[in-house]
Amino acid sequence: MYNIKLLNNISDVIYTNLVPERYRITDSSEDAHGILVRSANMHEMELPSSLLCIARAGAGVNNIPIEACTDKGIVVFNTPGANANAVKELVLAALFLSSRKISEGIMWTKSLIGKGSEIPKLIEKEKSRFVGPEIANKKIGVIGLGAIGALVANGAQALGMEVSGYDPYISVKAAWSLSRAVHRADSLDSLLAESDYITIHVPLMPDTKGLINKDFLSKVKKGVRILNFSRGELVVTEDMLEALRDGTVSAYVTDFPTEELIQAENVVPIPHLGASTPESEDNCAAMASSQVQYFLETGNIVNSVNFPNCEMPKSDHLRITVAHRNVPNMVGQIASILASHHINIANMMNKSKGNAAYTIIDIDNGAPDDLHNRLNDIDGVIKVRIIR
Repeated sequence: MYNIKLLNNISDVIYTNLVPERYRITDSSEDAHGILVRSANMHEMELPSSLLCIARAGAGVNNIPIEACTDKGIVVFNTPGANANAVKELVLAALFLSSRKISEGIMWTKSLIGKGSEIPKLIEKEKSRFVGPEIANKKIGVIGLGAIGALVANGAQALGMEVSGYDPYISVKAAWSLSRAVHRADSLDSLLAESDYITIHVPLMPDTKGLINKDFLSKVKKGVRILNFSRGELVVTEDMLEALRDGTVSAYVTDFPTEELIQAENVVPIPHLGASTPESEDNCAAMASSQVQYFLETGNIVNSVNFPNCEMPKSDHLRITVAHRNVPNMVGQIASILASHHINIANMMNKSKGNAAYTIIDIDNGAPDDLHNRLNDIDGVIKVRIIR
């Protein structure tokens, strides 16, 4: 029986994977083997020795102490692509919001309450205040062509826009999903100089924090409209406000409002609605719980942010998994200990990711009582599991 702690309200679809016969939802984190989380801040949380994995029902993991988890051998999962369609739909809506001054027009119209029969004449007189361009045949630059960026690029192309994408790290899977009509920009600078609209879809990391800054904005086409549905910290707010004031940027749509942005003209502040659909919440919960089940029952890793993807078909063999540092001779030391116990290796896989590595070993015969401790005593080994 595995104990699972929920740190937020999670869709009931998790019980399709976390069935009561094998999983118990617990209120305590002290004996938890797995944690499912959405937005709860885990940085001050004590991570129990029993904890094997954390699954974030969403893409961003800035609320999880990744380094501390890696040091303890706790595998952290996210759910890339599970909310992609929800975000894509809002980004496409934001194209129109940034162009046609729809929200401004609605707010002004609501201010006419009490004007009675004057309303039609007032609307006809003032509607020119909300004139904005069509998006068809305009150029849009998509920075980041992961699950969301690729869907946005395809959707914008279907709406009649000329689409350029920039992503030096694009995956083969994302490349296959892109429409052939999406042009791959030669460089970020060329994309900035040519785009009437720019939408950003990159993760928040040390080297992307403040990506949209004064230097970035000095290279854009005058009057560009910028959309940010990734993370607020990707944009230097002061630099964006200055670009809005001098007309460099015509409109900024953000899903991450701040006090300064809410007060500024030509900002469309959206209250972090990117993934706020029932379909998205169900998709994220289903994917997160499936990854937890798969890992706890087989030791296989898919979509981890701190350990490598590592999958090997689970058979009737006894399985040993070892989370360890990515240093030389780890596999050799593990194999030597198994050999000293006359244990035959039926199958083995080793993968690495940065400073972390993971080894799965299926063995033909049983494990002696001291095997776990002997493997765990190897310098550089973080966590050992024996899965029967």
